[in-house]
Amino acid sequence: MINVVLYQPEIPGNTGNIMRTCVATNTKLHLIKPLGFSLDEKYIKRSGVNYIQYCDYTVYENWEDFLSKNEGTFYYLTRYGHKPHTSFDYSNKDENIYFVFGKESTGIPREILAPYIDNCMRMPMTDKVRALNVSNSVAIMVYEALRQQDYNDLLRDEPSDEGHKGANFIEELYNEE
Repeated sequence: MINVVLYQPEIPGNTGNIMRTCVATNTKLHLIKPLGFSLDEKYIKRSGVNYIQYCDYTVYENWEDFLSKNEGTFYYLTRYGHKPHTSFDYSNKDENIYFVFGKESTGIPREILAPYIDNCMRMPMTDKVRALNVSNSVAIMVYEALRQQDYNDLLRDEPSDEGHKGANFIEELYNEE
């Protein structure tokens, strides 16, 4: 199972976007307090649109609380990592994989990172940007893991039910002419 861990997230819009990504990818979200916002704020709902009700998430009091309740392989995204995010193998569908992201202002504390330096990664980028937006980074990581797992059971075409145009929407244009 793929898991996203947000260590003390501060910006509700980022967390709302991440919740939407988690719903789209069947990814579990873990939120570690303190949060810089309330989960019932209108900003969370706006960013997650109307998908938040489907988000599988758990809130933890602190890092120790989170660790005591979760087991698996932990990967830490940090600008201080030495390996690119694509250098790891996430292909085992039976493994609990946790991608840990730090708070927007300061990242993940060094005390948490130091024992796991071999599982710290950095997305390659120019020297003009310190870091990507956390919601973008989450999407990149989740989809890299899903790519390696052949996207599990995610839909590859849009469904043909109410509210969706269906898998052959574009092709049908040629049949109408």
